[in-house]
Amino acid sequence: MGMALAQAQSAQTSTDSNVPAATARQQAAEIARGDPARWSREDVTAEARLRTLRKEMGAALQEAKGACRALPAAERGACNKEAQANYQKDMAGARAQAAAGG
Repeated sequence: MGMALAQAQSAQTSTDSNVPAATARQQAAEIARGDPARWSREDVTAEARLRTLRKEMGAALQEAKGACRALPAAERGACNKEAQANYQKDMAGARAQAAAGG
């Protein structure tokens, strides 16, 4: 993890303050419907595991970008670039990870 992203994440406590408003609204709607099935039901197929991984990786990217927004303007670009690179690296291995069962 790079310095800018690490600083952004360490500056944030474990709260939802760095979650974009649109994502927070979506999460609130999901919570209102109850726990997502993916929390209690195992993904049995590689396709289902990949779908869940993609959703979780996308959420992690949005959270990282939110943490980057909390940094001074001079550091945001590098932080966002690193967050995107981490997302791309994770996505590149997602299909193999899903096929392996998690």
